[in-house]
Amino acid sequence: MSTPPKLDADKRNGIEMANGDRVFLDFLEYAGTTLEELVATTQFEELNAKCEAAALRITNQIFDYWSQNEELKIKVVLSEGKSGDPAPFNAGPVARARVENNLRGVTVPFSERSAGFIWFFSFLVKFAQIKRTHGNVILLLDEPGLTLHGTAQLDLLRYFSEQIAPNHQLIWTTHSPFMVPPDNLACVRTVEDVVVRDARDRKKSIGTKIRSDVLTTDPQTNFPIFGAMGFEVSQTLVIGKNTLLVEGPSDILYLQAASAVLKAAGRKHLAPQWAICPSGGIDKILPFVRLFYGNKLNVAVLTDFERGQKRKLDELYKSSLLAQERIILATEIAGKEEADIEDFFEPEVFVELVNRTYALSDTHRMTIESLDAADTTTQRLVKKAEAFFRVLPPEAPEFSHFDPSLYLLQNPDILTAKSGPVAKTLDRFEAAFERIANFDLRDPNPARR
Repeated sequence: MSTPPKLDADKRNGIEMANGDRVFLDFLEYAGTTLEELVATTQFEELNAKCEAAALRITNQIFDYWSQNEELKIKVVLSEGKSGDPAPFNAGPVARARVENNLRGVTVPFSERSAGFIWFFSFLVKFAQIKRTHGNVILLLDEPGLTLHGTAQLDLLRYFSEQIAPNHQLIWTTHSPFMVPPDNLACVRTVEDVVVRDARDRKKSIGTKIRSDVLTTDPQTNFPIFGAMGFEVSQTLVIGKNTLLVEGPSDILYLQAASAVLKAAGRKHLAPQWAICPSGGIDKILPFVRLFYGNKLNVAVLTDFERGQKRKLDELYKSSLLAQERIILATEIAGKEEADIEDFFEPEVFVELVNRTYALSDTHRMTIESLDAADTTTQRLVKKAEAFFRVLPPEAPEFSHFDPSLYLLQNPDILTAKSGPVAKTLDRFEAAFERIANFDLRDPNPARR
């Protein structure tokens, strides 16, 4: 809250202004008015309109880069001071900055928001004025965003990259791993007080050194850099911007093999932007999605399904973390009540794949009839295969979900044969890829910060 007459008097008398008052002056300039105009005006409607327009512009901009809470809105209102308010806010025009929470329908004074939010707002207003009044300048920032949450610091890095770096040279110092751009370490310089030992093993400082070989300095200096790299690895080693969650490693290989064959045939295949990640089953999907929900990832699910998992599926639907159409059940593709990704294969193709994988002899060779008879209580091919191998002699190989998928990836000719069963198999994989293709892809390589 600021009183324009007091600010005007302080400005004319050369009295140092508080940080909040300086931000308010920048805001007035951003709104297209001045302190002098504010003091002299008798038309509050005109000034209110200017401040509201500026507040809307700032709101739209700040929430492009403030991902922690997008339900906030900046409001700046001009009114006459009331006699019951403390001086100097009890007379003359008073500017009140408030933050409205659209979700809760309440407003609070700007000063009662978090220190990080106030800093972020102030920085955007100040930079907008620097850009308008000074043109292309070199910006030097000392420990920017100290009061920001880690995710907000990442938002600030994005603002630096998209709004400042294209037109300004920017240099900032930091001790925070979240303020180190892990995808552009070439721009990082370390500042180190270098200490050496002389011939008598006494410590001696040889001064402060700035280095570009960021990973060869001492561990304390490197800590923020390693922290940034570790965070990036944890976010990208397992997941990507576009993540397809599947049951396990064998699903990944089956999808990759089928996608390669379909791509070579000019048919719908899995776009390379999708990172396929094993989740460990339908019961693990919900915790996984919750863990990475705040990262705004593009997530789809392709999962096995059996009757006993209906409750877990309902929980996943009710969580509302993923739209229901993003959860693709193997049963929907295979046309069965229970299904794994192996059920995308026609029995003839699956039998050939298993026989070739394990080089089964004629005595132990699997047939469609023997596979079906191995377990008549289920339609799932992989369960029938497990039952088939359990009755083979001890010297026979042990069945693994992973082995056939790896063999198929290395020997895709199984899916290139011209036969009805192969065509039906590829049709099912293509149907799955068409479903996945409905979800917009996000660029995994945005502009470098």
